[in-house]
Amino acid sequence: MTQESEHGKWTVSSSDESADEQPGSEKPSTSSMLPAGGSESGVPHYPCSEARKAAVKRKSSPLKYNNESCPKVSPALKQKPSQEGLGWCLSSSDEEEDFKEQQGKGEATAKVTQEECWVPKEPVTTHKLLQSHKSAAPSDKVQDTWDLLNGGNPFRFFLTKVKGIKSKYNTGALHIKDILSPLFGSLVSSVQFNYCIDVEWLVNQYPKEFRDKPLLIVHGEKRESKAELHEQACPYKNVRLCQAKLDIAFGTHHTKMMLLQYEEGFRVVIHTSNLIEDDWYQKTQGIWLSPLYPRLPPGSAETDGESHTNFKSDLISYLMSYNSPTLSEWVEVIKQHDFSETRVYLLGSTPGRYQNNEKEKWGHLRLRKLLKEHTEQLPTQDSWPIIGQFSSIGSMGADQSKWLCSEFRDSLACLGNSVKTLTNHDVPIHLVYPTVDNVRQSLEGYPAGGSLPYSIQTAQKQLWLHSYFHKWSAETSGRSHAMPHIKTYMRVSPDFQKIAWFLVTSANLSKAAWGAFEKNGTQLMIRSYELGVLFLPSEFGLDTGYFQVKENIFSDEPMLSFPVPYDLPPEKYENKDRPWIWNIPYTKAPDSHGNMWVPK
Repeated sequence: MTQESEHGKWTVSSSDESADEQPGSEKPSTSSMLPAGGSESGVPHYPCSEARKAAVKRKSSPLKYNNESCPKVSPALKQKPSQEGLGWCLSSSDEEEDFKEQQGKGEATAKVTQEECWVPKEPVTTHKLLQSHKSAAPSDKVQDTWDLLNGGNPFRFFLTKVKGIKSKYNTGALHIKDILSPLFGSLVSSVQFNYCIDVEWLVNQYPKEFRDKPLLIVHGEKRESKAELHEQACPYKNVRLCQAKLDIAFGTHHTKMMLLQYEEGFRVVIHTSNLIEDDWYQKTQGIWLSPLYPRLPPGSAETDGESHTNFKSDLISYLMSYNSPTLSEWVEVIKQHDFSETRVYLLGSTPGRYQNNEKEKWGHLRLRKLLKEHTEQLPTQDSWPIIGQFSSIGSMGADQSKWLCSEFRDSLACLGNSVKTLTNHDVPIHLVYPTVDNVRQSLEGYPAGGSLPYSIQTAQKQLWLHSYFHKWSAETSGRSHAMPHIKTYMRVSPDFQKIAWFLVTSANLSKAAWGAFEKNGTQLMIRSYELGVLFLPSEFGLDTGYFQVKENIFSDEPMLSFPVPYDLPPEKYENKDRPWIWNIPYTKAPDSHGNMWVPK
């Protein structure tokens, strides 16, 4: 489809249109897998999303900004007539049933607008983008890692190290090489669950003495992209692949977890990073690192070694949902270990359609159940806002009542077994997602937006959503310029000083990840695999019903104040702010490297 606009002739291909049908996902296009070794020529050598491919292309072949001209470009974009002030092209079409009634009643439309040609008032950074990230590997002394693991971090919640920020802001942060370090245990074998995987890079993150240990990679690739992954793994005789079944269209295997079996015991790592170099370089990511689980004495019952949070049985249930004989072997390993020290709850999503009691096993109904059973009602709880922070957004319908402010909010608004909360529609929602300027001024510049794959095709159908948006700001952690790929959700007090619960997860803001009701609410349908951990005050010995927010995550504040990885209260978008949209051009202002963004 080709149409004219003030920016020239804009073409949208069928693949660009169909990409919007993948709610909140970064699913690779299996029709255009790229040859190994392609990253040096501007294309990644592993399966990944179109947004990621565009970022790799622009890193290797940047388009320098020239303030003397505003060049015309041709991104893949569907054009419609204009509506002043909204900022993107609009279409009234939507693939969801509940939106079809809007069709034929006249189309809401908007104009794709861009900034005037200008040079930003604030100076752009002179940081040079490395063609190779080898220098991004951790350089701290190994003893520091050991101290970190065994120090005063009762939550065991960490951020990833970021290259290019002050060293004090990497205090308490981890790189993947730290996690796989011999200091954490003598590795026997491991499993890596993930979405986007660079096998060669991953193998090289293991220390040399563990590099030939059995490694199982659990993925969701199909057809050409599956073949590409197998080709990557072929040179490594110790690497096996396990394909997660995705029987519902447009689902993804988005879970990011490590299972690490040691001579000394067992460890679980649940995090938000893809297994590619870029995700461990200059992005804000989250990690939950379990204690070292010791082996149970011989003759122990299968039910021994359970935690108060039922983490062990929930992890087994999650692994069994894959229906994989290979993962069943790991279930037997888990049964042999003592998980009793675990203080977090496991919260997962697995593809399927669930009814009756099965509905509460996964997705947002699983969160609802946990909050009903393990939190307390608080005074004025209806005024406590929900904060959601994420790196991608799916289609949510014609208005907020279709999902966000109905079933999803009803689940996140639970505090104790309160019927009132479930019928209350006044709980505020604050959504944290980077603006165009957040991305432009980031350490990576515009290419950072490759990991924020919110598309114009989705955005143009839900402009109502953007009134909920707040900027990404993380000055207190020194990470305002390290774009977030972390996903977090929490319930906070109106003064933003207390947290009723906190969740770090792989799940973005989408029905595919969290689930959506079908059949008048009697069935929950989930498309994707997701995994996260939920922190509740009761599991950390707090009878107040809340955590205190840690004002400075690097300070020696009380141990049980929670280290939120971004600034509170969140700052609402101003009139000039727009959410980052990956597949439209930004040519009117330079990024931190003096470049423009033209995705195609």
